[in-house]
Amino acid sequence: MEIIRFTHGQSELFEQSARIRYRVFVEEQKVPGEIEYDEFEPECHHYLVFANGVPLATCRWRETANGIKLERFAVLKEARGSGAGKLMVKQLLREVVPLGKVIYLHAQEQVTAFYAKYGFTATGPRFSEAGIQHYRMEYKLENLPDSPEP
Repeated sequence: MEIIRFTHGQSELFEQSARIRYRVFVEEQKVPGEIEYDEFEPECHHYLVFANGVPLATCRWRETANGIKLERFAVLKEARGSGAGKLMVKQLLREVVPLGKVIYLHAQEQVTAFYAKYGFTATGPRFSEAGIQHYRMEYKLENLPDSPEP
C-alpha cells in the first residue's frame, strides 16, 4: 500500500478521491452531495491510498482558525480493515505535528475508538454533522496509550 499527497489542481487524482468520497459519504452514509464538496478543496492537502495501483482511501487536512483540521477520511467498504485508515492517520500526523498547532478532527461516533488509538481524545459533547453523530477530538502525544503501537 502507498499513500500519495496531491493538490486540488491535480485533476485526475482529485477525481479519484472525489469518487471514493462520493461512494462512502453520499451513497453509503447518505450525506447530501451538495455539502460533501466545499470551498476549502483548493486550500487542502489531499491524500490517496493505493493498493496495486487501485485507489482505496482518501483524506485531507487544512488550517483553520482553531488549528489543523484532519477531515474527509473515507475508506471504501471493501478496503476497510486493510490498514488504509492507519496509514492515512499516521502520515497526516507525521506532517502536521511539527507545525506546532492544535490538531483536531470531527470523528463519527462509530470511529472514535479508532482515532483514540492514535492519540485523539474527545473534547466536547456529541453533535450532529450532516445528520451523523460526531465528537470533536484533539490529538495530543500524551494521549497515546502505553501499549505498543496499534
